[in-house]
Amino acid sequence: MKGLARIEQDVLGWVDAELDECGPYDAICKPLAMAPCTSDVHIVWGHAYMSDAPNRVVGHEATGEVIKVGDKVKDFKPGDRVIVPAITPDWLTVPAEQGFSQHCYGMGTGMSFVTFKHGVFAEQFHVNQADANLAHLPDNVSLEQAVMISDMMTTGFYAAELADIQFGDTVACFGIGPVGLMALAGAQVKGASHLIAVGSRPAAIKVAKEYGAHDIVDYHNGSTVEQIMELTDGKGVDKVVIGGGGKDTLSEALSVLKVGGVIGNVLHYDGIETIPVDGLSWGQGLADKTIRGGVCPGGRARMEKLANLIEYGRFDSSKLITHKFDKFEDIEEAMILMRDKPRDMIKPAVILDE
Repeated sequence: MKGLARIEQDVLGWVDAELDECGPYDAICKPLAMAPCTSDVHIVWGHAYMSDAPNRVVGHEATGEVIKVGDKVKDFKPGDRVIVPAITPDWLTVPAEQGFSQHCYGMGTGMSFVTFKHGVFAEQFHVNQADANLAHLPDNVSLEQAVMISDMMTTGFYAAELADIQFGDTVACFGIGPVGLMALAGAQVKGASHLIAVGSRPAAIKVAKEYGAHDIVDYHNGSTVEQIMELTDGKGVDKVVIGGGGKDTLSEALSVLKVGGVIGNVLHYDGIETIPVDGLSWGQGLADKTIRGGVCPGGRARMEKLANLIEYGRFDSSKLITHKFDKFEDIEEAMILMRDKPRDMIKPAVILDE
């Protein structure tokens, strides 16, 4: 099968890869929609690769059509259109039993794609434990919406969950790239009142406002901390979600967080070995401020719940897509765009069938 692969560090290219065997509980799918992620960029050109396998096909965001299932698969058949989550864990593990399926073999190993096998940027791809890791695509959820569920929506919403946002909370969202925008949207869905978004790209600001942002803080205009404190009359915020930023973002978040507040972080600090924390903002460790960070859960049940929000008109994830392609080979150009991040882009996607 033809696939777009990490040939080696810093080298992206096409390969003829061998398709993983379809076990009795597994499925083989073909892509209907694909989208590159910053994590793919980190895997090829950064520090996120967790395997020594050369020529590994990349990609973990897809909507697909089932073309083959194992003889133990109950709820899916060839021809079904499905949402394919980025996180497809082994559900028969102790961490999964403990509620951390996304870490089934260690930190972050619930993302089987690329970590253990070829990813979804291929003519066909393998999905383990299909009944638990695929979700039926509702008829009135578009491919554009569905492919954003698989990683962006589940990751961003997880930041809002980690932050334990309650109705009426004042929330600051650091970063308004695609994940940050989903964190902002997740905060709104969970009932946040005053939403403050930190970012500067005009395309992202427009969507941030559509997703509920009341104020935009542009870090080019001065201290992010000072601007947020001014917007909150010096009180700070109840919760913080972090979907983007750099090595100082966590300290900035602590600085604007009220005593008793919670930070929900889904930012991958790629290549940063030590993340500084401002001791005073954390009360030298005694401020009762909680820092939570994690990999989003995957699996069927979560995809179905997120799809419900779209199906019943509560949310539209397709607003993230600013650059749309329609040929399989276009995924390479989309990957380059995701790496270079032009200012008018939020998220590229390849939509093969609608």
